[in-house]
Amino acid sequence: MAESSEQSSPASARTTVRRGAKRAEYERSQMFEILRAGSVAHVGVSTADGPLVLPMVYGITDENMYLHGALANSLLKDGADTEICVTVTIVDGLVFAKTPFNHSMNYRSVVVRGRARIVVDEEEVIAALQLMTDHIVPTWDVMRRPSQNEIRATRIVAVPLDEMSAKVRTGGAVNDAEDEGGPYWSGHIPVTTAFGSPVSNADAGAEVPDSVQQLIGRDLHE
Repeated sequence: MAESSEQSSPASARTTVRRGAKRAEYERSQMFEILRAGSVAHVGVSTADGPLVLPMVYGITDENMYLHGALANSLLKDGADTEICVTVTIVDGLVFAKTPFNHSMNYRSVVVRGRARIVVDEEEVIAALQLMTDHIVPTWDVMRRPSQNEIRATRIVAVPLDEMSAKVRTGGAVNDAEDEGGPYWSGHIPVTTAFGSPVSNADAGAEVPDSVQQLIGRDLHE
């Protein structure tokens, strides 16, 4: 299913948002916008030692999300050819109500569920590595390419982007009627993460690439 194919209803029963359903988002274009803006995916797998969730970098196409780790990575090893869950969350602000019970956050999140497939095709492996490398900032074309030994030491899995849903919250606090006139502050504070100036290694053999230089001052999740 291509990104351009819109959907306004859940892809499956297990991706239906039940708690806070009014914040649900099922249009693929909106979900892809969040995935492109995100930087870290939390990957959940059921292992022989129990459930395990680890943060990972990722890359996406219209059809798949790619994840990678060392060949010995137990999470990806146990998750291969099984159903896994991947979550990408961006925190956009803190929301303060007049009572802590109603405090919240402004956020954008996507949950992906699907069967993880080990990528073995060499062309797909290289393409996946480039996608993950360039997801936040394109550096694939200005750095040394991975060697065959490095590639062989890496496990890459693909998760189909067929079953996913999003939740989004924006705006200020929602106060109970009994608190509307209360003498307490309520509102929200935006949260941003901006890139600073690059700090070159002592052994840097070249100037800072333009693609890296252009990050300065940019919001990580814009």
